[in-house]
Amino acid sequence: MKPVVFIGDSLDAVRSFPDRARREVGFQIDRLQRGRDPDDWKPMKTIGPGVREIRVRDASGAYRAIYIATLGDAIYVLHAFRKTAQATPKRNLDLASARFRDLMRRDRR
Repeated sequence: MKPVVFIGDSLDAVRSFPDRARREVGFQIDRLQRGRDPDDWKPMKTIGPGVREIRVRDASGAYRAIYIATLGDAIYVLHAFRKTAQATPKRNLDLASARFRDLMRRDRR
């Protein structure tokens, strides 16, 4: 089973989700650890190759966790947030991109 590494404040962000959304994100990450795809995901090619987004809908809103599972022997959760608009806000994409670039620099060492 692959370990999960939460980058920056992504673990705190997931913990701040409402109970149902938090449990669902945890369940989807567990699927990743077991080598399966999440139930609802999409590629995030604008952030980097292999980066994906877990998509969770709840009565209180939409929640996202951006991750990469193809780098090394771990799953890296780059960013997690509540989605409040149709399009993903640029600040969320920029933060996930910056964390991805930092992770890639560290991985090359």
